[in-house]
Amino acid sequence: MHLLRTKFKNEIVSEFLPAKVTSNKVIIFCSGMPGYPDKTKSIELCEYFSKKGYWCFVPRYRGAWESEGELFLKSPHQDILDVMDELPKGFRDLWNGNKFVIKNPEIYIFGSSFGGPAGLLCSKDTRVKKVVCFSPVIDWREEKNTVEPISKLSKYVDEAFGNAYRVAKNGWKKIEKGEIYNPATEFEKIDGKKILIFHAKNDEVVSQKPLKSFVDKTSSGLILLKTGGHLGMSVMKPKFLKICLKFLKEK
Repeated sequence: MHLLRTKFKNEIVSEFLPAKVTSNKVIIFCSGMPGYPDKTKSIELCEYFSKKGYWCFVPRYRGAWESEGELFLKSPHQDILDVMDELPKGFRDLWNGNKFVIKNPEIYIFGSSFGGPAGLLCSKDTRVKKVVCFSPVIDWREEKNTVEPISKLSKYVDEAFGNAYRVAKNGWKKIEKGEIYNPATEFEKIDGKKILIFHAKNDEVVSQKPLKSFVDKTSSGLILLKTGGHLGMSVMKPKFLKICLKFLKEK
């Protein structure tokens, strides 16, 4: 079994898998960074949810891996909104040219770590029905005291990943200052009723400091675990999968 590939806005490359039954339900998986595109994990996620009746998409942010453009030229969540815009217009499988159209798509977003802000910020869009986040960054300004401060992360990404990430000029500075892609500065517009967050108390990568305030202000759902570290939780673990499936079905 393999995933198909398409390109949105002539820039954003995305793996995808159609729903196994006729459906307008769509899950967009927003991945973390830095990291390697995990083919095995993507196949497992997409195959499972495809059988549940969801179209599944795993896009690469602009400026990351196969996609064109520059990372942080604008907020990465805009890339996800661009994908959403294209679904009812039609998109093609890049291998065989088959065209697909999803009319009136109902969008569900899963975001982890770096991909968490994409889900949280996209909750503002009425097309988004539910957002599930694992260890999402809430406020980049609070990340300086973690084991992955922007000062260290930016240097590591540049040296260890080379052209896999093409970061816009002053892009990291905008992130570090919370000028873009920062849920904490847009909480008034975020629809917490759509959101479920999983986080572990012993997470040393993503700060918990802004989490409680954000959840209180947005009325987001929160499952806070004692252990698990950073991304020790996975949607495909049975205890989390059961919770997620129930959440997706709630009105």
